[in-house]
Amino acid sequence: MKPSRSEFITVRGLRYHLRHWGEPGAPKLFMMHGWMDVSASFQFVVDCLQKEWHVIAPDWRGFGLTEAPGTDTYWFADYMGDLDAILRHCSPEEPVNLVGHSMGGNVVCQYAGVRPQRIRRLVNLEGFGMAAVDPDQAPGRIEKWLDELKQPLTLRAYDSQGKVAARLQKTNPRLSDERAAFLAAHWAAPDSNGQWKVLGDPVHKGRGPLLYRVDEVLACWKRVTAPVLWVEADDTTAWKWMGPKDVARIEVDRRIAHFPDVRTAMIHDAGHMLHHDQPEELAAMIEDFLLMP
Repeated sequence: MKPSRSEFITVRGLRYHLRHWGEPGAPKLFMMHGWMDVSASFQFVVDCLQKEWHVIAPDWRGFGLTEAPGTDTYWFADYMGDLDAILRHCSPEEPVNLVGHSMGGNVVCQYAGVRPQRIRRLVNLEGFGMAAVDPDQAPGRIEKWLDELKQPLTLRAYDSQGKVAARLQKTNPRLSDERAAFLAAHWAAPDSNGQWKVLGDPVHKGRGPLLYRVDEVLACWKRVTAPVLWVEADDTTAWKWMGPKDVARIEVDRRIAHFPDVRTAMIHDAGHMLHHDQPEELAAMIEDFLLMP
């Protein structure tokens, strides 16, 4: 495995963890992880990159080694605020190559439409967004959020690193024992009692009071000027939150069409965690796209 190193910076009052691979003088490539994940999740893809890159992958607020804000709700706009600050720190002038997976894909795509001049190339890995909603759902959504606030959210603890690895393999049966063990060591850590706790703020499990406003998101996507690579997995679980596949497929394709310059690709024999399942193919796909003239 290619070695990584850690950097801690202050981002909007939080102690933020950035994971670096490669030499500082190499071309920069930013990778943003998804919900309930960590920066080390990209290790397998980084190992398969053929060109020399300086890969920079933060842990989002409240994940991994980045400090949690101590709030009872996470707001999506905060991820964009954090990303903007990180890019100012790491690449204050040069447009960046930006990769995002799942939640991270949604963040980078929306950000790229708000700050189009900051992006050189954009790669979205399974960042579909959420199913469209009706405004009439707002009262019920807010009520559920208020009810959630009455009871602190928790995450399960595990007896050993092996139990954590087994949990990851239950979610993704394609994970080898070796990869599951590596991820477990970064996804969780032992506490003073020897219990392995997930490195994620339990508050992330909360739904939040705001509806997903797809029209606002697509207004941002239309303003993206960088070339976009949209990558899906053939065995994706996206239909769990996007709705029945035959209907959701039409909606996903409608959304993709809002990018002015977009290429689509499919990774076979892979699920939603496609960067774990087929890192060689994905790395080649990303590099081919980034090195296009």
